[in-house]
Amino acid sequence: MIVAQGTPKLPALNPELDQLCVNAIRALTMDAVEQARSGHPGMPMGMADAAYVLWRYFMRHNPRNPLWPNRDRLVLSAGHGSMLLYALLHLSGYDMPMEEIQRFRQWGSATPGHPEYDPHRGVETTTGPLGQGFANAVGMALAAHLLAERFNRPGFPIVDHFVYAIASDGDLMEGISHEAASLAGHWGLGRLIVLYDDNDVSIDGPTDLAFTEDVAGRFRAYGWHVLDLDGHDRAAVAQALAEAQQVEDRPSLLICHTHIAYGSPNKQDRAEAHGAPLGAEEVRRTKERLGWPVEPPFYVPEAVYAHMRGLIEEGARWEAEWRARWEGYAAAYPELAAEWERWWRGELPEGWEEAIPTFPPSPD
Repeated sequence: MIVAQGTPKLPALNPELDQLCVNAIRALTMDAVEQARSGHPGMPMGMADAAYVLWRYFMRHNPRNPLWPNRDRLVLSAGHGSMLLYALLHLSGYDMPMEEIQRFRQWGSATPGHPEYDPHRGVETTTGPLGQGFANAVGMALAAHLLAERFNRPGFPIVDHFVYAIASDGDLMEGISHEAASLAGHWGLGRLIVLYDDNDVSIDGPTDLAFTEDVAGRFRAYGWHVLDLDGHDRAAVAQALAEAQQVEDRPSLLICHTHIAYGSPNKQDRAEAHGAPLGAEEVRRTKERLGWPVEPPFYVPEAVYAHMRGLIEEGARWEAEWRARWEGYAAAYPELAAEWERWWRGELPEGWEEAIPTFPPSPD
């Protein structure tokens, strides 16, 4: 088990600034999908509140070094909502410039319609096939626990990061998520936290056309810690995340009730917003309703950049603290430190061939 490193404090939310950042995510999503003439605007608009609170206030990551070993991981299992991830990466200073946001879904861009593994830009894994990202997150959480068991020593928690995932109704319909969730509960994978975007809408229409099971009951039966909340109440999201971070003996599912295409006067809560542009007129109306400038497209206030890119300084500090811990660890446990470095280089130990069994030839 990975041991908790102190009790996390609830962040000091700033309602006005937070709302500005959330609406920037929504506006970038609408503009990118509209310019590409294809995409999935509804999910990023609906999950913007919850994802923003997670990314800005709870995750420990370094935009200037996305490969920091002890970073928190975010898997966007609902990969069709890729603009949610791209907007977060861009706003917080990762190698995701505005030019790439404007090239959303174009050949050769860094912003394909569904995320593709690009760790140097902060994309942890390829997602899109529903349920796959959920299972990837379970695998990452298992890897973290195995690393912690192998390398952590008293006073030196070299591995203590969290794995987060954002999953959709479609993800939880797929069989692979059932199997992976069962394993995660069986293994007691604390520090795995899944935010479930429960918006009651799929590409076919209302989810109750085909999906009426008790999701909370199902996950409790798997052995998960389950919380139910309003996904647009940022204070409630923060409270739920803080609680989930303290649950060390099992994974957590945060059921976030949201509105697909939040803010759209005519397409909020409608299946049309799932996988098609809102349309120029609806984008205009939505921006007006959100109090956002209609022009120019891809507009981001400087206050949003200043706040989001505070993660650059914070991330550098978190990594520096970890590296100081690592130096002490390497001095105290040089053999383990050398093994750790070899593992991260992807190298096999000397003499590994000797572990391969040999068998005599079969008699004629």
